[in-house]
Amino acid sequence: MKRFIDIIISISLISMLAPTIIGLCALQLIIFGRPVFFSQKRGGYHGRTFRIFKFRTMHLGQEADAERITRWGHFLRNSSLDEIPELWNVLKGDMSLVGPRPLPIQYLERYSPEQKRRHDVVPGLTGWAQINGRNGLTWEKQFELDCWYIDHHSCLLDLKIMAITIYKVIGRKNISAPGSATRSEFFGSNSPPQ
Repeated sequence: MKRFIDIIISISLISMLAPTIIGLCALQLIIFGRPVFFSQKRGGYHGRTFRIFKFRTMHLGQEADAERITRWGHFLRNSSLDEIPELWNVLKGDMSLVGPRPLPIQYLERYSPEQKRRHDVVPGLTGWAQINGRNGLTWEKQFELDCWYIDHHSCLLDLKIMAITIYKVIGRKNISAPGSATRSEFFGSNSPPQ
């Protein structure tokens, strides 16, 4: 049932948002040039690797993220428009509409056994942690919320998460970690803060 809902909603959203997607692609080409999209390998269901797609929000280069992100990039992130291409990942089955957010593959070896449970379900476009703090959370709290979702997930809970996500996106809350343009890297729960 969950996969069926993912397919129906992702197809509907891609169709409805097609003019927006085309317009954003054109603006991306004007502002950033190529590539239009940012892609990165992420850990998915049972730790399987897949490539996630987003609209690019930074200039290419070796500088720190805070120096490479632009005003346009901030707008895309604050409005969550950069996430629209992930609907393709949902349609392909790499992701679901709701589930723990997929994280970079280098994190796979850094999780505790409890934190690894976040890969017991398909990763999501939004999730329980995203509506309860998003990037304002510590990594440990995010993983705790991810595991809570795994233990309690249902269609009703997914509908609640999607509804609250719409409200949170409109409110533009907790887009980045406090004092940071992006999220700090996770080095493991037993590592000193970075």
